[in-house]
Amino acid sequence: MSVVGLRRASLRGQLLVWLIALYLVAIATTAWFSYVAYGRLVNNFMDDQMRLVAESHATHHRLPALEPVSREDALRRGAFVVQIWSADGSTLLAASWPGFGVALQPAMGFGEVRTGAADEDRWRVYTAPRGELADAPRVQVVQNGAFRRNRIVRRALLESLPLLLLLPVTLLILWGIVSAVSRSLRAVARDVAAQDEGSIDELSVARVPEEIAPLVTAFNSLLARLRNTLSMQRHFMQDAAHELRTPMAAIGLQIENLRAHVPPGDAAERFAQLEGGVTRAQHLIEQLLSLSRHAAPEIGPPSTVDVAALLRDSVGQLMALADQRRVDIGFEGRIAPVLSASAAELRSVFDNLIDNAVRYAPEGGVVDVRLHEVGGHAVVDVVDNGPGIPPELLGRVFDRFFRVSGAPVGGSGLGLAIAQAVAARHGLRIVLANRTDGPGLIARVHLRGGSS
Repeated sequence: MSVVGLRRASLRGQLLVWLIALYLVAIATTAWFSYVAYGRLVNNFMDDQMRLVAESHATHHRLPALEPVSREDALRRGAFVVQIWSADGSTLLAASWPGFGVALQPAMGFGEVRTGAADEDRWRVYTAPRGELADAPRVQVVQNGAFRRNRIVRRALLESLPLLLLLPVTLLILWGIVSAVSRSLRAVARDVAAQDEGSIDELSVARVPEEIAPLVTAFNSLLARLRNTLSMQRHFMQDAAHELRTPMAAIGLQIENLRAHVPPGDAAERFAQLEGGVTRAQHLIEQLLSLSRHAAPEIGPPSTVDVAALLRDSVGQLMALADQRRVDIGFEGRIAPVLSASAAELRSVFDNLIDNAVRYAPEGGVVDVRLHEVGGHAVVDVVDNGPGIPPELLGRVFDRFFRVSGAPVGGSGLGLAIAQAVAARHGLRIVLANRTDGPGLIARVHLRGGSS
């Protein structure tokens, strides 16, 4: 796995993988130490038993009656095979397993003998020392080596079994701990996701682990710098717009005074162009002031707003512009929702949308403002029969100063940006879509974020 893949892996998954690996190492280590320690204990105990059996038979002056031992007894139960040989070791006088093919070992004491290639053909042999009498028989005791090893392995596995059984319980506990920590981190993530340029608040470090607190603190520091930057940007926009307002008003007044002194013809045409430019500049300054005010955090408690009455006032206010452009504008209210919001800010949303619709509608066109329900949610539709917006540009028209090619003269490219900023602050959502029943645009405002 690459380094990038490790970084992207979840903390919970990494902890579980490392814990499982640690447990497997612990189990293997425990099994190994148990195998070594218990193997030494079993071998010493069995060797002592073999020595005692051999010495007990070596003290008999006559051949003892040996208890028969079968191959099954020797391999499965680890029964001792006792052999009594003549003093010179050439003749087997008695044996508990007569057909057993292990000869008397020349060296006294313990040794290892193989009777075949299989694992069960390994044997542990103890050859007793010679007795004091010259004709004393020799005694040899044999035990299967595979039996010893199997018994040691089983004991080592039993020693490791508790750790193996505790593994799922430990993993479940760790899963719960990591889930609890993850919930606190997800809560912080939700707080981060809820931030916007209008409300950038510090994140609480009280509910995050101590190791994550420095990260949250650093993020709070970043948020503070971002707040300062946005505040400086907003103040600059307000100051610049205010400073430009007075000289532009003076220029407008001078142009108004000069209109009567401009001779007809080419000079009048150029004067009209100058006057239009000054009017656009004054409109842009007003829009900048409006944008800076609406981008600032909301101050003061919201009031109860009758949306239908607000829309009637907005339509009535823009009636003069509609008459000037010979646009038929009308309002239809099928419902009467009430919102808790700033009436002035909510009015700016609808004013900008209706103003855009009137400006983009052709002379003699129609603009309809409808307040109704869609899918059980209240919406406001501002519908015009203008040219619409190219589909590839629908996502960009909310950008500041962006204007669609061929837009009517007099716009600043800020109306939709202002409407979007105010709507987002009040939990509203604006969706633009081209009409399917002919040319034109539908600007739909979902009240309180309802879906269409």
